[in-house]
Amino acid sequence: MGITENLLSTGQIVLTGLIFLVILIIAIHRIDWRAFRADDALQHTFYGAAIVLGLLWQMRAGISPGLSIHVFGITVVTLMIGWSLAVLAGLMALVFTVMIGEEPVSAFAANGLITVMIPALISHGIMLWERRRDFGNFFAYIFVCGFFGAGLAVAGAGIVMCLLLWAGEVYSFDQLVHEYLRYLPLFMIPEGFANGAFVTGLMVFHPDQLRTLDQRRYRR
Repeated sequence: MGITENLLSTGQIVLTGLIFLVILIIAIHRIDWRAFRADDALQHTFYGAAIVLGLLWQMRAGISPGLSIHVFGITVVTLMIGWSLAVLAGLMALVFTVMIGEEPVSAFAANGLITVMIPALISHGIMLWERRRDFGNFFAYIFVCGFFGAGLAVAGAGIVMCLLLWAGEVYSFDQLVHEYLRYLPLFMIPEGFANGAFVTGLMVFHPDQLRTLDQRRYRR
């Protein structure tokens, strides 16, 4: 999903830019920078995630402008380092895509909002919901936060993107349904599988890498 140049109106660019800045400021404020600088493992995970996302997002498909398809991978990054650092890692990856000419600078805020911030916030919200429900079974973390969370994250981002394109009269609603929305459930499956499989591997072999995982809840 990448908003290309001249797809959004000036008003939409301003609106998405304001929302982008608000979320970015909140994310930066919520990061414990002293702990981050003192934790080499967290720094390696953070920068590694940014690099992997930047490379992953080069593999995309699509026919119409703004309706491209690719695996986000934001959910697993959010579960590994938290939503605020995941937002910054995703934006670093987005900067890379802009530098190599895959995304326009003018749509940076809109793409950052759709591709990074919305999936990270949805993933974070689902993780908090799973924690409040207190299922007491580690499979709940894997399936709810990993598989299910990733699917909902890409669905939320896709719906917001379609609303922007529809409100800007770039595409009619029927065209969006025909070319994108009716396929959205199919996009959710590989996103959920990719993120869920990675979360499963981390939980089995390196649970300490999942910083949103409270292992004490599953030792009953």
